Amino acid sequence: MLPTKEEWIKALTERHGEELQEAFSSATVAVCGLGGLGSNIAIHLVRAGIGKLILIDFDRVDITNLHRQQYKASQIGMYKTDALVDNLREINPYIELEAHNKRITEDNAVTLLQGADIVCEAFDGAECKAMLTNTVLSEMPDKYLVAASGMTGMGTTNSIKTRRITSKFYLSGDETSDVKDGFGLVAPRVALCAAHQAHTVLRIFAKQFEV
Repeated sequence: MLPTKEEWIKALTERHGEELQEAFSSATVAVCGLGGLGSNIAIHLVRAGIGKLILIDFDRVDITNLHRQQYKASQIGMYKTDALVDNLREINPYIELEAHNKRITEDNAVTLLQGADIVCEAFDGAECKAMLTNTVLSEMPDKYLVAASGMTGMGTTNSIKTRRITSKFYLSGDETSDVKDGFGLVAPRVALCAAHQAHTVLRIFAKQFEV
């Protein structure tokens, strides 16, 4: 039996306090890329009670995604936007979701992201990461950007950290490891980096900023 929306908000408020939960509930976060980072970021933010997520990806769920991404074997072949919307609504049926099944580019980024308070960069490729970072910082200076760099391999999880690069730009990861170095993406390390990004988002809304 599903809880009512009032019961859901009451449970979150008891955990976070009324003021903080109100900040979460009124917030909009864009997640760009719905793979190992993005799908985990979205799960964390939905559980925290963020009011609205903007989800952007053009890819489909593949069997090779299942070891680190928040999808199910039964969802192989589905667009990631559709599959993740289903999974997020199973957790919180009252979350507002805006899904865009398309590739984000320099030409459409401003339009797609204009409603977000915070943008999470969750791409795999360096070129896509650089494009989004440069576009947000130059074209949308009013928005916070939480990006990632370095979460591959079997290195210690203690090397994954979050740094405040500028007043509105945060970077999570070890900042050195790369999938091209030989060892691929491992679920716990990817999920930990995603958790860093999601928690940074929550800290920003809580007005607890890194120094």
